[in-house]
Amino acid sequence: MTDSALPRLLRPRALKPGDLVVIASLSGPLHAAAEPDLEQAVVVLERTGFRVRRARLLEAGRHHWWSAARPAEIAEELNTLLRDPEVRAIIAHDGGQTALGYLDLIDVEAIAADPKPILGYSDISLLHLALYARTGLVGFHADCATPGLGGAWQTAPAARRAELEKLYWTLLTGTEAIGALPATPSWECWRPGRAEGRLIGGVINRIVLAQATPYALPLEWFDGAVLFWEETGGLAAHVWSYLQVLRHSGILDRIAGMVVGVPHAIDGLGTGAPDTSPTLREIVLDVLGDRDIPVLGNVEFGHAGPNLPMPVGIRVCLDAQQRTLSLLEPAVRP
Repeated sequence: MTDSALPRLLRPRALKPGDLVVIASLSGPLHAAAEPDLEQAVVVLERTGFRVRRARLLEAGRHHWWSAARPAEIAEELNTLLRDPEVRAIIAHDGGQTALGYLDLIDVEAIAADPKPILGYSDISLLHLALYARTGLVGFHADCATPGLGGAWQTAPAARRAELEKLYWTLLTGTEAIGALPATPSWECWRPGRAEGRLIGGVINRIVLAQATPYALPLEWFDGAVLFWEETGGLAAHVWSYLQVLRHSGILDRIAGMVVGVPHAIDGLGTGAPDTSPTLREIVLDVLGDRDIPVLGNVEFGHAGPNLPMPVGIRVCLDAQQRTLSLLEPAVRP
């Protein structure tokens, strides 16, 4: 499929030093024990050069069931941030289980009028996918504030932390293509090959859920795409089942390549012992069968943290044999 058949990308305006970034509870609540990590995330963002504000619902102890508030309240706060011209970016404090409750309440006209980077992963994958489907908005599948910037970043080696800070700053403020993302020895070629296409993905269970809503990506948008996904929790059999759903839906027949994140807390993954505990590589190749597409595995994005940013909708080049993933265009506009 040609680029002309794909949605027109809606790129946010590039951030500048001094711009206001708001940390918001877009899904799960803030637990009191996580307050120090949230404060550290603020330090990271301010050191990078941004002004930082906490949204109203981001208050330790505030919750409704497993959420920061009722879905309609979260949507109201998100819409307020989307409509506020002073707010230049929104970063989710954490993931959770709430985005499905308000996908239909988001002010997409406000996004079209003033697109802003929304950063986060996990449940926030639903926002990236649904908003890309509805508006063409580039979604920033990247670290959340509390478990990421204030958590995993702080335990990473200093050199890696500095590398990530520079990468995130360049992605949000630069209007030139970044090129190759910084690789590590953990990256594995699971099936060789090279592909160029739009980057689409998130947590695999959220991809499957998103495709079951009215805000699903049209199947043709997956033509020639590079699908990235990761998973946390659950069972190895669940991952196999989600991949089978993508096979049955036709998505695996349409994509040109796949990038798989570091698995996190998945029961039943092992070292490939016969008939007992398959590796993630074995699961992926089993479902792909004879679909001969490049697959790059064990890439650092998702719950294992800290995250490499994966901008949804941006054209990328994947070379699994060379173990490279390159961003071919900017995620923001001047």
